[in-house]
Amino acid sequence: MDLSQHHYQVQVQWTGNRGTGTSSYRAYGRDHVIRGDGLPDLAGTADPTFHGDRDRWNPEQLLLAALSQCHMLSYLHLAVKSGITVTSYSDAAEGTLQLDRDGSGQFTDVVLHPHVVVLDKAHAGDAQTLHVPANRVCFIARSVNFPVHHQPKTGVE
Repeated sequence: MDLSQHHYQVQVQWTGNRGTGTSSYRAYGRDHVIRGDGLPDLAGTADPTFHGDRDRWNPEQLLLAALSQCHMLSYLHLAVKSGITVTSYSDAAEGTLQLDRDGSGQFTDVVLHPHVVVLDKAHAGDAQTLHVPANRVCFIARSVNFPVHHQPKTGVE
Protein backbone atom coordinates (compact mmCIF):
# COMPACT_ATOMS: atom_id res chain seq x y z
CA MET A 1 0.00 0.00 0.00
CA ASP A 2 1.44 3.38 -1.05
CA LEU A 3 1.00 5.84 1.82
CA SER A 4 2.67 8.70 -0.04
CA GLN A 5 -0.56 9.70 -1.82
CA HIS A 6 -4.01 10.25 -0.38
CA HIS A 7 -7.11 11.06 -2.38
CA TYR A 8 -10.20 12.87 -1.13
CA GLN A 9 -13.70 13.28 -2.49
CA VAL A 10 -16.64 15.50 -1.69
CA GLN A 11 -19.82 16.12 -3.60
CA VAL A 12 -21.34 19.56 -4.02
CA GLN A 13 -24.94 19.89 -5.17
CA TRP A 14 -26.47 23.26 -5.99
CA THR A 15 -29.92 23.64 -4.38
CA GLY A 16 -30.52 27.29 -5.26
CA ASN A 17 -32.69 26.96 -8.37
CA ARG A 18 -35.74 29.10 -7.55
CA GLY A 19 -37.62 27.97 -10.63
CA THR A 20 -35.91 29.90 -13.43
CA GLY A 21 -32.32 28.75 -12.92
CA THR A 22 -29.70 31.35 -13.69
CA SER A 23 -31.99 33.48 -15.84
CA SER A 24 -30.62 36.58 -14.06
CA TYR A 25 -28.08 37.39 -11.38
CA ARG A 26 -30.73 37.77 -8.67
CA ALA A 27 -32.99 34.95 -9.88
CA TYR A 28 -31.05 32.12 -8.30
CA GLY A 29 -29.92 31.21 -4.80
CA ARG A 30 -26.35 30.40 -3.93
CA ASP A 31 -27.36 27.55 -1.61
CA HIS A 32 -25.72 24.17 -2.00
CA VAL A 33 -25.03 21.03 -0.01
CA ILE A 34 -21.56 19.62 0.59
CA ARG A 35 -21.51 15.86 1.10
CA GLY A 36 -18.94 13.27 2.00
CA ASP A 37 -19.53 9.55 2.32
CA GLY A 38 -20.72 8.73 5.83
CA LEU A 39 -20.52 12.35 7.02
CA PRO A 40 -23.22 14.86 7.93
CA ASP A 41 -24.14 17.29 5.16
CA LEU A 42 -22.81 20.84 5.30
CA ALA A 43 -25.15 23.61 4.22
CA GLY A 44 -23.16 25.88 1.91
CA THR A 45 -23.77 29.21 0.22
CA ALA A 46 -21.92 32.30 -0.98
CA ASP A 47 -20.71 35.06 1.30
CA PRO A 48 -23.69 37.33 2.14
CA THR A 49 -21.99 40.10 0.14
CA PHE A 50 -22.49 37.91 -2.92
CA HIS A 51 -26.16 37.11 -2.20
CA GLY A 52 -25.51 34.20 0.14
CA ASP A 53 -27.37 33.14 3.25
CA ARG A 54 -25.87 34.13 6.64
CA ASP A 55 -27.11 30.83 8.13
CA ARG A 56 -24.90 28.65 5.90
CA TRP A 57 -21.17 28.11 5.52
CA ASN A 58 -19.41 29.90 2.65
CA PRO A 59 -16.21 28.79 0.87
CA GLU A 60 -14.17 31.56 2.46
CA GLN A 61 -15.12 30.40 5.96
CA LEU A 62 -14.43 26.79 5.03
CA LEU A 63 -10.96 27.73 3.76
CA LEU A 64 -10.21 29.44 7.07
CA ALA A 65 -11.57 26.42 8.94
CA ALA A 66 -9.36 24.08 6.89
CA LEU A 67 -6.26 26.16 7.64
CA SER A 68 -7.11 26.39 11.33
CA GLN A 69 -7.89 22.67 11.63
CA CYS A 70 -4.76 21.64 9.77
CA HIS A 71 -2.54 23.87 11.90
CA MET A 72 -4.13 22.56 15.10
CA LEU A 73 -3.73 18.92 14.07
CA SER A 74 -0.12 19.51 12.98
CA TYR A 75 0.59 21.36 16.22
CA LEU A 76 -0.91 18.63 18.43
CA HIS A 77 1.11 15.98 16.57
CA LEU A 78 4.33 17.92 17.11
CA ALA A 79 3.44 18.54 20.77
CA VAL A 80 3.22 14.79 21.35
CA LYS A 81 6.54 14.23 19.56
CA SER A 82 8.10 17.00 21.70
CA GLY A 83 6.77 15.66 25.01
CA ILE A 84 4.49 18.68 25.55
CA THR A 85 1.10 17.90 27.08
CA VAL A 86 -1.54 20.22 25.62
CA THR A 87 -4.79 20.32 27.60
CA SER A 88 -6.69 22.93 25.58
CA TYR A 89 -6.49 24.45 22.09
CA SER A 90 -8.72 27.03 20.44
CA ASP A 91 -8.30 29.38 17.52
CA ALA A 92 -9.97 32.45 16.03
CA ALA A 93 -8.82 32.52 12.40
CA GLU A 94 -9.09 35.67 10.26
CA GLY A 95 -8.50 36.11 6.57
CA THR A 96 -8.39 38.97 4.10
CA LEU A 97 -9.94 38.59 0.65
CA GLN A 98 -8.99 41.24 -1.90
CA LEU A 99 -11.51 41.78 -4.70
CA ASP A 100 -10.32 42.88 -8.13
CA ARG A 101 -12.15 45.22 -10.53
CA ASP A 102 -13.01 42.34 -12.86
CA GLY A 103 -14.92 40.52 -10.09
CA SER A 104 -12.17 38.05 -9.34
CA GLY A 105 -10.26 38.06 -6.11
CA GLN A 106 -7.93 36.17 -3.84
CA PHE A 107 -6.97 35.78 -0.23
CA THR A 108 -3.97 37.95 0.56
CA ASP A 109 -3.27 36.54 4.01
CA VAL A 110 -4.65 34.59 6.92
CA VAL A 111 -3.86 35.07 10.59
CA LEU A 112 -4.44 32.27 13.05
CA HIS A 113 -4.81 33.13 16.72
CA PRO A 114 -4.25 29.81 18.47
CA HIS A 115 -4.61 29.77 22.23
CA VAL A 116 -2.87 26.76 23.71
CA VAL A 117 -2.88 25.62 27.32
CA VAL A 118 -0.17 23.23 28.46
CA LEU A 119 0.03 21.11 31.58
CA ASP A 120 3.62 21.94 32.56
CA LYS A 121 4.83 25.53 32.96
CA ALA A 122 8.33 24.40 31.96
CA HIS A 123 7.00 23.63 28.46
CA ALA A 124 5.27 26.98 27.86
CA GLY A 125 8.15 28.50 25.87
CA ASP A 126 8.60 25.44 23.68
CA ALA A 127 4.84 25.25 23.18
CA GLN A 128 4.82 28.86 21.96
CA THR A 129 7.57 28.29 19.38
CA LEU A 130 6.09 25.00 18.16
CA HIS A 131 3.73 26.95 15.86
CA VAL A 132 6.55 27.63 13.38
CA PRO A 133 7.28 23.98 12.57
CA ALA A 134 3.55 23.19 12.74
CA ASN A 135 3.00 25.71 9.93
CA ARG A 136 5.80 24.09 7.92
CA VAL A 137 4.17 20.65 8.06
CA CYS A 138 0.50 21.70 7.69
CA PHE A 139 -0.68 20.29 4.35
CA ILE A 140 -3.23 23.04 3.75
CA ALA A 141 -0.91 25.96 4.61
CA ARG A 142 1.71 24.47 2.28
CA SER A 143 -0.88 24.34 -0.51
CA VAL A 144 -2.08 27.95 -0.56
CA ASN A 145 -0.34 30.81 -2.35
CA PHE A 146 -0.69 33.42 0.41
CA PRO A 147 1.00 33.70 3.80
CA VAL A 148 -0.51 32.07 6.87
CA HIS A 149 0.63 34.02 9.95
CA HIS A 150 0.29 33.06 13.60
CA GLN A 151 -0.28 35.15 16.69
CA PRO A 152 -0.30 32.42 19.34
CA LYS A 153 -0.89 32.69 23.07
CA THR A 154 0.20 30.01 25.48
CA GLY A 155 -1.13 29.49 28.97
CA VAL A 156 -0.52 26.97 31.71
CA GLU A 157 -3.20 24.83 33.32
